[in-house]
Amino acid sequence: MNKFLVTLIAALASSVSLMPALAQDVASNAAGPIFIAPPQTPLAQIIKQGLSAAYYGARKDSAAYAEAQKLYFFYGARHFEPIWLDETATGQVAFSVPAEKIRTLFAAATSEGLRPQDYLTPELDVSAVGNDPAKMAALETAFSRATMRYATHIYTGRIVPGSISKTFDVAPKRLDEGALLVQLATSPDPVTVLTALEPTHPEFLALKAALASFDETQTDRPVQIDAGITLRPGMKDARVPVLRQRFELATTQDTLYDDSVVAAVKAFQQARNLAVDGVMGPATLRELNGGAALTKADILANMERWRWMPRDLGAFNVLVNIPEYRLSINRDNQEEYTTRVVVGTVRNQTPVFSDSIRHIVVNPYWNVPSSIVKAEIAPAVLNNPGYIDSHNYDLLYQGSPISPWSVDWNQVSASNFPFRVRQRPGTSNALGQIKFLFPNKHDVYLHDTPSKSLFSRDSRALSHGCVRVQNPLEFAGALLANETKISRGSLEDMFGSAERWVNPEHQIPVHLAYFTVRVAPDGTLRSFSDIYGHNAALIAAMGLATPAPMPEIVAEAGDGTISP
Repeated sequence: MNKFLVTLIAALASSVSLMPALAQDVASNAAGPIFIAPPQTPLAQIIKQGLSAAYYGARKDSAAYAEAQKLYFFYGARHFEPIWLDETATGQVAFSVPAEKIRTLFAAATSEGLRPQDYLTPELDVSAVGNDPAKMAALETAFSRATMRYATHIYTGRIVPGSISKTFDVAPKRLDEGALLVQLATSPDPVTVLTALEPTHPEFLALKAALASFDETQTDRPVQIDAGITLRPGMKDARVPVLRQRFELATTQDTLYDDSVVAAVKAFQQARNLAVDGVMGPATLRELNGGAALTKADILANMERWRWMPRDLGAFNVLVNIPEYRLSINRDNQEEYTTRVVVGTVRNQTPVFSDSIRHIVVNPYWNVPSSIVKAEIAPAVLNNPGYIDSHNYDLLYQGSPISPWSVDWNQVSASNFPFRVRQRPGTSNALGQIKFLFPNKHDVYLHDTPSKSLFSRDSRALSHGCVRVQNPLEFAGALLANETKISRGSLEDMFGSAERWVNPEHQIPVHLAYFTVRVAPDGTLRSFSDIYGHNAALIAAMGLATPAPMPEIVAEAGDGTISP
């Protein structure tokens, strides 16, 4: 502590009432015991008094409690002495040089997608302190709180993922705030220390760059195509000349949707991961017009979700982006393989979490979730016990298969259904011929499916929560690129009627993510429908807009198969 403060404290020592020592001077957390060193000066005693009041006065399950606890432990380990205050040439209290650099960073928080007002609070008004030790103590701890808040926000996000939806199974990353505060206070460049906490994912950095140049009033969208009927090859429509202009084809006023326009549309569909049929339907028209309308709030919300992601996705990983209905295998931030997927409906949403693929199961049984058994299978069996065999199911009682004809169904109800159900391996199995397991509490995984026609649809939120893979054997071949003992061919050799489990030598990180804005290789932003309403809910939670109603997705005709 500087000479000015030592002199001031000595002068005030006789008039400052000291708070009795807390009964609990040793606390513990996940890192082990925390020893609280006694204050040795009146100012340190005042700092302890304020911190202990905040710590013991907050509700234990609140953010205020967590923040106060961290500060109490941090200052307690250093006798509650200040680190952010200094003396000016005129003898006044001022922020130290590191503190001033951090205040400048707070003022520029907008560039990080954060809000300066969350950190530059009225509590940081140094001009109001004077020579009042109580105000000095309050200013000191307020600055530490603001710094911790900023560090947490830039590192793991402003919003708790689970507050947006219970399907976000994302544990916030943890910071060693005490060590960080010491590092910041002693570093000649605290700004570098804090900025190093932001995500390093290339897409996050691209979104940050896009935020800096984004203009809500920008008008450089593609030539817009009017809404109208679905255009198929050979049809005539007044919009065809505009399409020709859009694709830079030979200029003509001919309204025929001819082969040249169809070929251009197919190439566009291929590039945008749409059904490649040359038909200009609603999904293709929306993409031609630049996709869903993009706002700055969308960029900010997607930056926030990148902060929720693991800091290291793995050098070789699988990423499923739910709103995009797409899976990719990535190596060193470069995409090596991609395929279409089907995800959960709005009612049965695919959860958001990260894990590792540990097992591949060939000819899998499908253990039907109890929710599906209760809602769909039990009523069907009660109506017709033959339903079990006709759908290639086993009826299990206490773990063993039994005949549905041996049951007195008059004693059973859908709400009191004492059986488990599994579907035997086979061509009709809901999981197809192969599944990729990353054991998790949601019982969600990647798998094949016999319902191949669903992949031709542009909106594919149609499953009970699992992720169906369009080309599972191609995916398996790409997934096993680092394996020496198993391959796509060895998996195909196992096809048959018996379930077979294979354990790759390397566990492969898999991330089920929810990004409504992605950055294309050419640097352009692509937006996707907010199929579960998570993006709108996050925008509202961040104070950027009012909540929007949950979107509804209606399954298209023909999706009547019970399936994960």
